[in-house]
Amino acid sequence: MKLNIQLFAVPFRKTSKTSKRMRRTHYKIEGKTTTSCPKCGATIKPHRACPKCGTYKGKEVLDVKETTKD
Repeated sequence: MKLNIQLFAVPFRKTSKTSKRMRRTHYKIEGKTTTSCPKCGATIKPHRACPKCGTYKGKEVLDVKETTKD
């Protein structure tokens, strides 16, 4: 008869709160990266076309219609 038992590695001592927190100091949320459009100065995400003026790497790639409030 063969038993199907898995043995797991069990730590000899409990990990203290300080050790656990020191290990986790690098797990933190970073802010989103933004750049400014060189043509109009709007804040955009990197490597994307500007939604305000429609340019990407100095070239016009989107047709952006001007909206006027009357």
